[in-house]
Amino acid sequence: MTVLLPGVALTDHVFTVPLDHADPGGPTIEVFAREAVDPAKQDQDLPWLVFLQGGPGGRSPRPTAADGWLGHALKTHRVLLLDQRGTGRSTPVTAGTVTGTDAELAARLRHFRADAIVADAELIRRRLCGDRPWETLGQSYGGFITLTYLSQAPEGLRSCYVTGGLAGLDATADDVYSRTYPRVRDKVDRYFARYPGDSARLDAIAGHLRREEVLLPDGDVLTVRRLQTLGLCLGMSDGAEYLHWVLEEAWNGERLSDLFRYEVMMATGFVGNPLYAVLHESIYAQGAATAWAAHRLLPGEFGEEAEPLLPTGEMIYPWMFDEIAALRPFKGAAEILAAASDWPALYDPVRLAANQVPVAAAVYYDDMYVDESLSTRTARAVGNVRTWVTNEWEHDGVRVSGGRVLARLMDMLDGVHG
Repeated sequence: MTVLLPGVALTDHVFTVPLDHADPGGPTIEVFAREAVDPAKQDQDLPWLVFLQGGPGGRSPRPTAADGWLGHALKTHRVLLLDQRGTGRSTPVTAGTVTGTDAELAARLRHFRADAIVADAELIRRRLCGDRPWETLGQSYGGFITLTYLSQAPEGLRSCYVTGGLAGLDATADDVYSRTYPRVRDKVDRYFARYPGDSARLDAIAGHLRREEVLLPDGDVLTVRRLQTLGLCLGMSDGAEYLHWVLEEAWNGERLSDLFRYEVMMATGFVGNPLYAVLHESIYAQGAATAWAAHRLLPGEFGEEAEPLLPTGEMIYPWMFDEIAALRPFKGAAEILAAASDWPALYDPVRLAANQVPVAAAVYYDDMYVDESLSTRTARAVGNVRTWVTNEWEHDGVRVSGGRVLARLMDMLDGVHG
């Protein structure tokens, strides 16, 4: 069935894939993808562009029109919006679907990293395109997946575009967070400079939470450290404004407003993307345990008793699996995954150094989530990569630039296929 929206025709696809690609005869899951094409070009033999969403644990965008980067891509390509395994409509992993023991769940979730997503993509490519390679657009974590794709199945790729997602090839979770905390502090300082009154607002809310129990609409207790996680948004183009408006309407007299409590619940609840929390540090794991790196490396200035209270970033902490309803069923499995030291490699440095697939990558100089120095080091280590280092955009540049970021990357590779 095809649905027509302004400037785009959408067709749903569902693929059955092995849970473990090393065991093709074993259990299976479904992976959902939505095909998007210019209605005037539906019958044309267009090259495919696969969108690899950020995250981990995020579903692919749900378009409403041919606008932004999608509109630009549809000028020349047929686009596949992939719900990576466990997300969106792809046999979702949520609190309501958890079954079995903690050990069984942890063993299952080990099959939800970039290597399995690449194997899914290759199976889907062969079903849709036969032997023809396709192109990818990897946003954030989607760029990490791109590097795994180039390591494991470069024959499936015609060219790749990466936005804010060149991972450190040998960077551990400790390496990542030792670099990320100072970048978060920089974003927080800029935020407080832009909205000077918000530091006092945060301190006032924290003081109230220390004195009184405040419940969110789902029954979770709003703690100071959960309040701090609102800082996750500060690396996005509108993050400072979003947090400012949330804090501006925090009070209803001497109690925290219903609107504020609802906003905090939605922003910090992981209801739709628990995999973001459960697998977050695992995306950096290659042959060593992460052992809750963000928690171990937490600087004192970000402590929940610190004054002024500082928002944190995208870090995931063990306490979340006690205090957040959507994460509680994953607590035992998350502990097992954090302690695991036998993670297979996600990247092949030798194969990447010899890479022949053209890659154009936007590296955001002030990126709060993906360290610029690690990204540029990776760009130098991978063959055939062209980089555009810029502070014109934040981490969500491809989404908010109206197609300009993707257009720039496509221009960088214009003509490479003749």
